[in-house]
Amino acid sequence: MTKRVLGAAFALALTLGLAACGSSSTGTATRSTAPSTTSETAATAAGNGSAAVESTEHNAVDVMFATMMIPHHEGAIEMSELALAQASTQPVKDLATQIKAAQGPEIEQMQGWLVAWDATMPMMSTGADADSGMGGHDMGSMGGPQETAASPSVDDFGMGQMMQMSDADMDALRAATGVEFDKLFLQQMIAHHQGAIEMAEVEIARGQNPATLALAESIKSGQTTEIAQMQQMLAAL
Repeated sequence: MTKRVLGAAFALALTLGLAACGSSSTGTATRSTAPSTTSETAATAAGNGSAAVESTEHNAVDVMFATMMIPHHEGAIEMSELALAQASTQPVKDLATQIKAAQGPEIEQMQGWLVAWDATMPMMSTGADADSGMGGHDMGSMGGPQETAASPSVDDFGMGQMMQMSDADMDALRAATGVEFDKLFLQQMIAHHQGAIEMAEVEIARGQNPATLALAESIKSGQTTEIAQMQQMLAAL
């Protein structure tokens, strides 16, 4: 996971999203009404996958959210796999199992949406950065004629939080052992979750697709709970 990674993917996601919105019934960034409770949103996101694919109404924010949350989730899964192999305490291993089990299906769900919207994931590089589960792109400009005041931007999606996980951070995590690994994993995963929550909040405020909104609500709720859990675990180490 590198500090150079996601700018170009953001720019491409925005371009794809704006183009895809031309086929939407509204063609605007006006969001549909989302389910009214957290339990409803979680149920919709987790248990109603077929409806998610059937609902193709979406806007540029939905496309960018799905496009960027996929590699973000992949990073969390990579960290979790390290924890399953290297963590010294069972609660950390249990948390890693929980994160991996939740985010794997969500990746598949979002990939399905991008296919249904004809806005497939941009190709990531196969260079050295691929080892971190992300592509090695330089930061790209979000300017240009297709960007408008209503369009999502890099800053909107919490780029600062997303970029906190660098290759050096991952190298440090791989090299850590014992309780030091557990502490570093928890610290890094808290920051990682905070980035996901920022992205989810943008989707909730400005997205349109009902199932995508539901997943964003579920991510925000679930990862907020996990942050509190990890803070307690850190205090106990």
